[in-house]
Amino acid sequence: MEETIIKSHKGIKPINWQELKQYKDLLYFMVLRDITVIYKQTIMGFAWAIVNPLVSMVIFTFVFGKLARITSDGVPYPLFSFCALVPWTYFANSMNASGQSLIQSSNLFTKVYFPRILIPMTPVLSKLADFSISFVILIFFLFAYKAVPTAEILALPVLIIIMLTTVAGFGFWLSALAIQYRDVKFAITFITPLMMYAAPVVFPSSLILERFGHTGYVFYGLYPMVGVIEGFRGALLPQLPIPWELVGMGACSALFFFVTGWRFFRRTERYFADIA
Repeated sequence: MEETIIKSHKGIKPINWQELKQYKDLLYFMVLRDITVIYKQTIMGFAWAIVNPLVSMVIFTFVFGKLARITSDGVPYPLFSFCALVPWTYFANSMNASGQSLIQSSNLFTKVYFPRILIPMTPVLSKLADFSISFVILIFFLFAYKAVPTAEILALPVLIIIMLTTVAGFGFWLSALAIQYRDVKFAITFITPLMMYAAPVVFPSSLILERFGHTGYVFYGLYPMVGVIEGFRGALLPQLPIPWELVGMGACSALFFFVTGWRFFRRTERYFADIA
């Protein structure tokens, strides 16, 4: 019988790629379980992945497009908002799930050893199923509005990678904090709506440029989802260009959150089993 010896490590543990590769099957089954459990015994099933952004789009179109008459840079407001809601809904749902993942899985990691980093990573990957379904609906919207994407659609993989890096970094930070301070769990649900209105979901980032100038506009890009959302619009809507300044700033910020979140998670995970 093969024997595994777990030794303590001083300081921050480096990334053990060999260990992560060894447990890749476990990650696969955790992601698969997460996908199936969410919609188990529901009548609508995966249709909820469509309903969430679709209902939000209708409400935003009426409140912000019709009543508040917020500019949408010459794009029909339903299409303008739905292009933002697809990445934002993924970000919000996966960040909430990842942030609370350690608390919900405490009965698992306190009994069996496996890389703890897999727990907050699971929602990051499982929520891609909802994202994919919503993205297909977005393609239908593009056809309905006769919006033919240009060659800039090739930038979508880059934007998705930035989106995944951002939510993973946030998930590392929030999950490690939530297991130590349970108030974080309640703070996440409070902060998420505020983060949405801080992102250019219901308004274009061009308003920031008009009111705060180019410097404020560039610093606005430090919020990683700004570049992702506006990048999605630029990649899919022929009327709008991709704001590479915002995307570049967002990529740097996303990488910062990912690296610092990973380091913080690895530094504190030795205490998880004791305080769970």
